[in-house]
Amino acid sequence: MEFRITRKDAGKTVREFITAYLPISSKMLKYLKYRENGICVDGVRRTVRYRLSEGELLFLATEDTESAPILPVDLPLEILYEDEDLVVPAKGAQMPTHPSHDHYGDTVANALAFRYANMGVPFVFRPINRLDRNTSGLLLIARNKMAAGRLSRAMQEGVIRKSYLAVLEGELSPDRGVIDAPLHRTAQSIIVREVCTIDTPDAEIAKTEYRVLARGGGFTLVQAFPITGRTHQLRVHFAHLGHPIVGDDLYGSPSPYIARHALHAHTLTFPHPVTQERMEVCAPPPEDFMLLTERFLPCPLADFFKERSQGHDG
Repeated sequence: MEFRITRKDAGKTVREFITAYLPISSKMLKYLKYRENGICVDGVRRTVRYRLSEGELLFLATEDTESAPILPVDLPLEILYEDEDLVVPAKGAQMPTHPSHDHYGDTVANALAFRYANMGVPFVFRPINRLDRNTSGLLLIARNKMAAGRLSRAMQEGVIRKSYLAVLEGELSPDRGVIDAPLHRTAQSIIVREVCTIDTPDAEIAKTEYRVLARGGGFTLVQAFPITGRTHQLRVHFAHLGHPIVGDDLYGSPSPYIARHALHAHTLTFPHPVTQERMEVCAPPPEDFMLLTERFLPCPLADFFKERSQGHDG
């Protein structure tokens, strides 16, 4: 990243400038100090003690210099926001987040590796959140170490908020609620989770807020806000209420109306890792989700949200 020094900042040391304007950790500052050309002023390597002058160009080498060993593959991937520090793609259903067994070339990581290779930009895959393969919607990906550290801390501190849309089996009531139910792995599987008591040895606190957006025809559309981020949290919590997510063949049953579980990561709000500006990104649901909701919503989902935003949700 580059900064043109103004009269206001003339006379500051590089350290003072960084401390004043950038949320850089001591670990990242140490990384810049010892990285070749990590800190340069007008193309000359400088220390953090260097005093800046008006008009000088300060360069901080926060970008990655080597690409991760991820195969670049030309895959469709919608990008909803992007800058030099982060990228927010909208992942399609059936697309894994990162490579794993039997999925070495069909992931978000592969698509982004291809995108940045074409741009001639080094890229290391640094996901801040992850989604199950069959869950569609928003991912937050850091593009450098500094952004990754800052966003990871924001996630741990609970200042990154996510909301999901889900279609549930049955007609859930009441209209709003909080599911406060610890989770742990089942004894039979390293993948499957279940609700447990808080004194279970491997219990993890898990909490989900939800509100009902529409119900009818044996279905319920909810907006869910995970307060914690446990594996399969929303899927297990709604199944625990007796209303599994439609199409969830792990915690419910397959559906003739949709070929995956009807869960979509809808909105993402987070502080920008450099400016600290509060960012919000929204991803409309994909076609299969929309078609499912048309079975019971009185109007198309897009119109439904438009009406609610205009104050018709009570």
